[in-house]
Amino acid sequence: MAQTAGVIASSRVEGTEKPRAVYFLTIDKCKFRKPVMPATPSNIHMTSIGRRKTMWWFHGDARSMAQLVAEADVGPMLTD
Repeated sequence: MAQTAGVIASSRVEGTEKPRAVYFLTIDKCKFRKPVMPATPSNIHMTSIGRRKTMWWFHGDARSMAQLVAEADVGPMLTD
């Protein structure tokens, strides 16, 4: 979820062609609800909560077989 949030944040910033570094400042309210076995399909859904300059906040849900298996709030920051 943290990597997905970083990719979303860096892809939404316009005006630069050079790659930006992403730092993860916060991972809050992280809960692992059910175990997921290898080769079991899973989907990660990210929702943008807010943004202030180069800091972003996302809420992520991981679902496997239509069941919530993990969730977390993550906060990536982009460098210039």
